[in-house]
Amino acid sequence: MKKRCYWVGLDPLYLKYHDTEWGVPIYDDKTIFEFLILETFQAGLSWITILKKRDNFRKALDNFDYKKISMYNEDKFEEMMNNKGIIRNRLKIRATISNAQAFINIQKEFGSFSKYIWEFVNNKPIQNNYNSANDVPVKTELSDKISLDLKKRGFKFVGSTIIYSHMQATGIVNDHTSECFRYKEVQRLTGKI
Repeated sequence: MKKRCYWVGLDPLYLKYHDTEWGVPIYDDKTIFEFLILETFQAGLSWITILKKRDNFRKALDNFDYKKISMYNEDKFEEMMNNKGIIRNRLKIRATISNAQAFINIQKEFGSFSKYIWEFVNNKPIQNNYNSANDVPVKTELSDKISLDLKKRGFKFVGSTIIYSHMQATGIVNDHTSECFRYKEVQRLTGKI
């Protein structure tokens, strides 16, 4: 039986997400934005709740098209508030719209959001080497720094813990524990082995 990270559990959605997505470096702005928004909605909830609603979010948010989301009006906001398939949190929905606008502003300044976010690690994923769940942090000095910068640029729901989760999900850091079968696979993907 394959050894996986401590948090995975047995749900097939969780297994697939862990085995194919989590920790793989992402450079595509659309996918980076998707993960940022999903992490926003996850605040205070379990990740499996978000994974189960991911397709509903894709439908409700025009497949995470940040250009469209940045233009959402009150009618669209109310439509989302009435959508039982997603997390209906007024502040998080408002944050999604304003974060799409802030995301576009960063693209204008840096050429892409990917370029902006990856510059924090000199375009090289951080390869951590944790042996157990107790070793893996929930935030770091770097996530503090990115969080503060995003807040200055108008982002909401981007606290350091949310940003560290985003860094893990998008492969800015490889936090698969060393015994997990994906640890070395993700290193290979990044050219570290």
